[in-house]
Amino acid sequence: MREPQLNTPDEQSVPRKKKKKGKIGRVLILLALILVIGAGVGYYFYERSQPAKELETYLTAIQSLDLNAMQSHLQSADLSALDNADVTNAAYESFFKSINAKMTWSITKTSFSFQNGTADVTARIRYIDGSDIYRETVTEFLRQIVSSAFSGESLTEQETQEKLAAILMEKSDSLEDKFSEADITYPMIKVDGQWKVTSLDDETVKIMSANFKSVEDEISQTLSASSEEADGSSSENAQAPAASDGTIDLSNERFSIHYTRNVVSTDFGGEPCLLVYYDYTNNGSGASSAMVDVNLTAYQNGASLEAAIPANSDSAIDAFMKEIQPGETVNVCQAFSLKDMSPVTLQAVDAFGLDTSVTAVQTLNLQ
Repeated sequence: MREPQLNTPDEQSVPRKKKKKGKIGRVLILLALILVIGAGVGYYFYERSQPAKELETYLTAIQSLDLNAMQSHLQSADLSALDNADVTNAAYESFFKSINAKMTWSITKTSFSFQNGTADVTARIRYIDGSDIYRETVTEFLRQIVSSAFSGESLTEQETQEKLAAILMEKSDSLEDKFSEADITYPMIKVDGQWKVTSLDDETVKIMSANFKSVEDEISQTLSASSEEADGSSSENAQAPAASDGTIDLSNERFSIHYTRNVVSTDFGGEPCLLVYYDYTNNGSGASSAMVDVNLTAYQNGASLEAAIPANSDSAIDAFMKEIQPGETVNVCQAFSLKDMSPVTLQAVDAFGLDTSVTAVQTLNLQ
C-alpha cells in the first residue's frame, strides 16, 4: 500500500504568497486613490480660502488707510470713488487714520466658484460712526468763522481746512466712540493667479469716511441754506407753522432761550416793526452768541417776515450779536418788518439745522 504524499513546506507557501501580494497591491492602489482624491479636496478648500484671505488683506489696508495697498488689491485699480470724500485730503489725514484704525471685522460667508474663478465674500464690519463728531465740528466751526468775521479776520482755503482738521481731531478725542455695523458682500475674481476685489464700492467709502463723505460740503450747504433764509430768497417756499399758544422756551447742549416780551415799534424808515425779546444762555464750552446758535423766524399771513432795523438803538439788539462766555445769560432782541397788525407766529430752531429736535412755536396777538 502506497504512503500518501505530503506537500513540502515550500510547496504549501507558494499560493499563499501570491494571494498576499495581490491583496497588498489592491491596498496600495486604494491608498493612491485616497491620496489623489484627498489632494484634490485639499486643493479645493485651499483655493476656497484664498478669497477670504485676500479680503482680509484688503480690509487691513483700509484700516491703516494705505491707499496704495488698497489699489493693488482692486481689479479695477480705481480709487475714484474717494474723489468726493475728505479721506484723500492731506489736511484730514490724521483724523481719518485715527478713525479707521478702530475698524474691526469678521468674515461671515464665502460663495465660491472654482470653475469660474470668482467668489463673493461677506464681511461684517464694525466702524466709527462720526455723525456726532461732524455735527459738533460744523457747529464749532460756524461759531468760529462768525467770530472771525466780526473781528475782521479772513481765512485762506488752507487755513480753513487746517481749522476744520483741528476741530475734527478735538471732537474725536473728546466725544465717546460711537460704532455702527455693516454687512458688505465683496465680489472677487482671480486674475493671473491672484484674487482681487473687483472695485471700491460706495458702502466701503462711507465706512472709511465714518458715515459722512464731506464735512466741507456739509458746511457749504449749511451756509448756503442760512444765506437763503437771511436774504429772504426762500420765503416764497417757506411754510408757516400752525398757530400755537405755547412759549418760545427750549434748550439743548449748546444754548437755552426763553421768550420774555414783544413790542411793536418803527424801523428806520418809519414803517411798523416787531421787536421780539428773549433770554439767551450759552450752555456750550466756548464763547458764542444768539446770532450763531438761534434761528428765530416770524410769519404773518402765511409768509415769513424780513428782518428790520429799528429806528431807535437798543442794547438787546447789540446783545444778539455779542459773544458771551459759557454759563452767561443775556436778554437779546430781534426785529421783524410787519405787514399789518394781524397775529405773528414765531418759530425758533437750532441755527443751521444741526439739532432738528430743538423747535418751539409761539403766536403773538398784536392788537
